[in-house]
Amino acid sequence: MRLERLLLAAFGLALAGDLGSLLAGFTPGHTVCKPLLMPLLAGWAVCAWRACGERAGRVPPLLVAALLFGWGGDVLLLFDAEPAFLGGMASFAAGHVCYLLLFTRYGTARPHTLPLGLAYGAALVGTVALLWADLPAELRVPVAGYSLLLTAMAFRSARLGLAAGAGGALFLLSDTLIASGIAEWPQLPRPDFWIMLTYAAAQYLLARGVLATLNPTAAVPTTPARARP
Repeated sequence: MRLERLLLAAFGLALAGDLGSLLAGFTPGHTVCKPLLMPLLAGWAVCAWRACGERAGRVPPLLVAALLFGWGGDVLLLFDAEPAFLGGMASFAAGHVCYLLLFTRYGTARPHTLPLGLAYGAALVGTVALLWADLPAELRVPVAGYSLLLTAMAFRSARLGLAAGAGGALFLLSDTLIASGIAEWPQLPRPDFWIMLTYAAAQYLLARGVLATLNPTAAVPTTPARARP
C-alpha cells in the first residue's frame, strides 16, 4: 500500500512539474516531466490492483498496455515533426483499442446509451466536418480515422461507470484541442496546459474506473488529476 501511495504521489508531482513548466514556458521541464506520467500511472495501477487481495497479480494487461501506448504517444509528440505526430497518433490509437477491448469485456449496459451515442456521433461528425478544410491535406484522413476510434472509446467508456465515462469524455476533449491547434483555430491562452490537464485527468479516471469495476470493494485512492503536447 505504501508503494501504491508513493507512485500516486510521484504521478501528482510529475503532473505539477509538467503543468508548471507549461505555464512558465520552460520547455526542458516539460521534456523531463511528461515522459514520467504514464509509467508512474501504470505502476500505480499495478500496485493498486495487487492491494486488492485475492486477485493480487492479476492486473489486466490491457490496462497497462493502454497506459504504456499513451506513454509512447507522449514521447513521440515531444518532437515537432509530422512523422512523429503520425507515430504518436498511431500509439494513442493502439491504446484506445486496448481500452475498447476492456470496456467490451468488463462493461455493462447503462441507461441513456442511445442518447449518449447520438451525442457522441453528432460531436464526431460536426468536429471532423468543421476541421476538415483547415487541416493539412495529408492529415485529414488519418485525423478522421483516429477521431472515429477515439469517439468510440469515449462512448464505450461509460459502460464502466461515471469515472471511466468522464475519463473518456476528457480524452476526447484533449485531442480535440490538439486538432484545433493543428487546424490553426483560435486557442485559449497556454493551450498546451489545457491539453495536458484534460489528458492526464482522462488517463487517471480511465484507469481508476477499470480498477473499480473489476474489484468494487478495492480501496482505490483518489488524487487531484492535473495535467500533453
